[in-house]
Amino acid sequence: MKSVKDKLTKDVAGLKKLMGIDNVMALPKLLKVIVSTGIGSLKDKKKIELVTDRLVKITGQKPSVRGAKKSVASFKVRQGDPVGLMTTLRGDRMYGFLEKLINVAIPRIRDFRGLELRSIDKMGNYTIGLKEHTVFPETADEDLRDVFGLAITINTTAKNKKEAEELLRYIGMPIKKA
Repeated sequence: MKSVKDKLTKDVAGLKKLMGIDNVMALPKLLKVIVSTGIGSLKDKKKIELVTDRLVKITGQKPSVRGAKKSVASFKVRQGDPVGLMTTLRGDRMYGFLEKLINVAIPRIRDFRGLELRSIDKMGNYTIGLKEHTVFPETADEDLRDVFGLAITINTTAKNKKEAEELLRYIGMPIKKA
């Protein structure tokens, strides 16, 4: 079984045939993978450290803290308060993360019946929402009291939904049949 990186860098003949594109430079590519999570308005530094530590274990890269853009009095949030964590993966880390996502994490999702096709936007990007971070093998099973969700965005150079769908199916994403 070929890896995601091999399929997109060394074995592009299958993708060329699938899309009917002769020029290799015109084929869609993966640009980056963005992994983010919301931490709400946690004032507890230990919980923020816990979520940060788990994201480091999952992605292999330290996430950046994202602050609130506006103050909202009814939510008791001030501008600049930490409300989320985000990390952007490129290159080998991106390919390694996608490999782990496709082959290990997605099959561990409970009652999984395939990823939704409607999650591809008009620009050719695909966003997956995971309810639990525990589908990744790096997370310790004894700490199940602090479970959080993840949003994973796969950014591509595809020009439309059809190209993005073909690229994602080619790399092995288990997308539902339309």
